Amino acid sequence: MNTIQNNSDFLFLYEAINCNPNGDPDQENKPRMDYDTQTNLVTDTRLKRYIRDYFMQKDYDVFVSMEEGTKVNPDQKLEIVVNRLLSDSKLVDEYFGGEPEMRGAFDKVMEKAKDADSVFKELQKAKNKKLNAFILDKIVKETYLDIRLFGSAFAVGGFTRAYTGPLQLNWGYSLNKVYPVDSDSIVTIMNDDSSTFGKDYRIHYSLLAFHGVANKFAAKTTGLTDEDMEHFRDGIWNAIPSLPTRSKLNQYPKLYLEIIYNDGYHNGHFGDLRDFVDVKPSEVAGDFKKVRKYNDLEVDFSRLEKLIADNKGKVIKDVKVKTAEGVSINA
Repeated sequence: MNTIQNNSDFLFLYEAINCNPNGDPDQENKPRMDYDTQTNLVTDTRLKRYIRDYFMQKDYDVFVSMEEGTKVNPDQKLEIVVNRLLSDSKLVDEYFGGEPEMRGAFDKVMEKAKDADSVFKELQKAKNKKLNAFILDKIVKETYLDIRLFGSAFAVGGFTRAYTGPLQLNWGYSLNKVYPVDSDSIVTIMNDDSSTFGKDYRIHYSLLAFHGVANKFAAKTTGLTDEDMEHFRDGIWNAIPSLPTRSKLNQYPKLYLEIIYNDGYHNGHFGDLRDFVDVKPSEVAGDFKKVRKYNDLEVDFSRLEKLIADNKGKVIKDVKVKTAEGVSINA
C-alpha cells in the first residue's frame, strides 16, 4: 500500500472541565502549568497515550503497550515480539510469505540457534544484517499502527534502529488563562486498615490546543498510509472522551483542522496554527478567572479562515475539518 503523498499540518482543540488534564509527577501530580503565563500544559506523550489506548480498545496492534498486565519499555517489547515470532510457525509463514530469500536465511539461523538468546546473537552477525533489517521493517510497517504513526527506537539483541515518526506533536497549551480549583483535599485514600484524605488537584476550565504535522518523507520509513491517517483522525477525536477516569472525566474535542499541502510545500509553511486563533473571555464572564465552559470564551477563528481562503488551491490542496456542536469555522 502506498504511503501518504502530501505533507500536512493540523490543529486540535479540546476542552478540559473541572479535571486534571495532565498531572506533573514532579509537582505532586498537580496539573502541568506555565505559571508565568497562567497557561495549562499537556505533553505530547499524554495525548499519544490516549490515542494508543483507544487503538487497543479497537483491537489494533499497538507496540507501546502492556504485556500481560505489566509495563514494558520499547526494547523489552521488541524482544517479546521477536521471541513470539520465533515460537510461532504460522506467524513465521505470514512474515516470510513471498520472500524465499529471507525465509531461507531465517531457517538457517533457526537451525543453528538453540534458544532465543542465540538467535539474537546470530542475527547480530554482519552476514545477517539484511535479515535483521527485514524482520524489523516487517514489525514496523505491517504490524504496529502506533509505530507507523509515531515512530520508535530500538536497541536490543542486535535490532538497532530508530524510526522517526511521520506524526509529530508539540506539547499542548491552553488558549485561555487557567486557574486551579481552590479545594484539593477531597480524596479518600484506602490503606490496608485505615483511610486518609489525599490531594485532588484540578483546574476550572482549559481550552487546550495542539499543533502537529504529518510528514510524507518520514512516512516512507515507517510505511504510514492514507488509511493509517484516517485511523489517526478518528483516534485523536475520540480517544480522550472514550477513556474516562476519575481525574480525566469531562474532556471533549472541539476542533480538528488539517491543512494538506500541495506538492512542493513543507510542514510548518504557515508556522504554528495555534497562532491564528484568538481567545478572550466573553462579555458575560468578563475575566478568565470566571471561565467555566466553552461559551464563557470568545474563540475567534477569522485569521485562520482568511489564511485558508487566501491559500486554498495554491499552497493548500485540501482541508479536513471536524467540529463539535456549537463550534463553527469556515474552511
